[in-house]
Amino acid sequence: MLNTVKRGFTCGAGLAVAALAAGFIAAAPAQAGLTLDKIKERGVIKVGVGSQAGFFAPDANGRWQGFFVDFGRALAITVFNDPDKVEFTNSSPQQRLPALQAGQFDILLSAVTQTITRAFKLNFHFGPVVFYDGQGILVKKSLGVNKASELDGATIGVQSGTTGEQNIADFFKKTGKTYKSVVIEDTATFTQALTSGRVDALTQDGTDLGLRRAALPNPDEYVLLPERLSKEPLAPAVLGGDDRWLEIVNWTVYATIQAEEFGITSQNVDTFLTSEDPAIKRFLGVDPSLGQAIGLDPKFAYNIIKKVGNYGEIFERNLGKSTKIGFDRGLNNLWTKGGLIYSPPFR
Repeated sequence: MLNTVKRGFTCGAGLAVAALAAGFIAAAPAQAGLTLDKIKERGVIKVGVGSQAGFFAPDANGRWQGFFVDFGRALAITVFNDPDKVEFTNSSPQQRLPALQAGQFDILLSAVTQTITRAFKLNFHFGPVVFYDGQGILVKKSLGVNKASELDGATIGVQSGTTGEQNIADFFKKTGKTYKSVVIEDTATFTQALTSGRVDALTQDGTDLGLRRAALPNPDEYVLLPERLSKEPLAPAVLGGDDRWLEIVNWTVYATIQAEEFGITSQNVDTFLTSEDPAIKRFLGVDPSLGQAIGLDPKFAYNIIKKVGNYGEIFERNLGKSTKIGFDRGLNNLWTKGGLIYSPPFR
C-alpha cells in the first residue's frame, strides 16, 4: 500500500476524513437512483423485449415466456419480491434503442449486443452477458454453398437496426468478395425474403437463424453455414447515469449464476438454508449482513432462485436439449465446465 499522507496532515484530520468517507460508504447503499424511484412509484418495471420463441414470446394465454423474460421476472423479485411486477413490450430492432434513450423502458432484455459505440455514443450501460452468440449465414441447400466465402456476388438479407449490417460488410471487405445487401425492417418478413427467393441468404445471430430454420415447414432444405462472423455478447442494457439501477441489474443476474455454481436450484434451495458454509449463508440471507450492507432484501437471491431458478434452469427450461429449441449450452456453460458464464463473489 502506498503511503499518501502529506506533511501537515494531522492524525486527527486524517481520522476525520476517514470517518466521513466511511459514513458516505455506509450510506450509499440506501440511496435509490432516479430510475428505481420511478419504478417504485409506478409499481412495475418496464422491459423492452423482442419476439422469438425460446427467448421472448407470449404463450397462448398472453403471458410472456422465455430466457430473457425470466431475467426480467428475476429483476422484479429483487425490487418488489414479486415476479409479476414487470411489463414486457415487444420492440423491434429499429425501435428498441431509441425507446430506451427516450426513457420508455427501464431496461432492454431484447438480445442487445454489447458494443463500444452503444456504450459511448448512445450512453448505454450493459449488465453481465447472459448469452454468448455469433453472427451466422443461412442459405438454401440448393445453392450448393458450404462456407461463407463462397457467397461471392450473393444477395444477402440483413435486419435493419442490428450489428449485422456492419459485420457482413466487414466480412466481405476482409475476404475481398462482393455482395448485395437487402435491408429488411420487418422481422416478420425476414425469413420470407429467403424462402421466396428475394435473397440468396440471410445473416443474423446464429441462434436466431437456427430458430428460424427450425420453424420452416421444410428445414432440411436450408443450411446454417458453419462460420460465425462476429462476437455477439447479449446483455441487459440500461440508460447511463444511474449506477444504483445498473448494480441491481448486475447482481440480479449474478445471483442466478452464483446459485448454479453453488449447486443451488429452485428444487433444493430450502435444503441449503441449514448449510454451515458462511458464503452460502450470506448468499441466501440466512446471515443477513450482506443484504443489509448493500441495501437489498437479504433474501433477494433466495427469492430469485425459489421463484425463477438458477441460470442453468433458466437456460434449460427455455432453450435446452429438452425443448423444441434444443440448444447446447456451449459458451453459455459455467466457467467451471468450459463456458464463459461466471459470477463475481457475493461478499
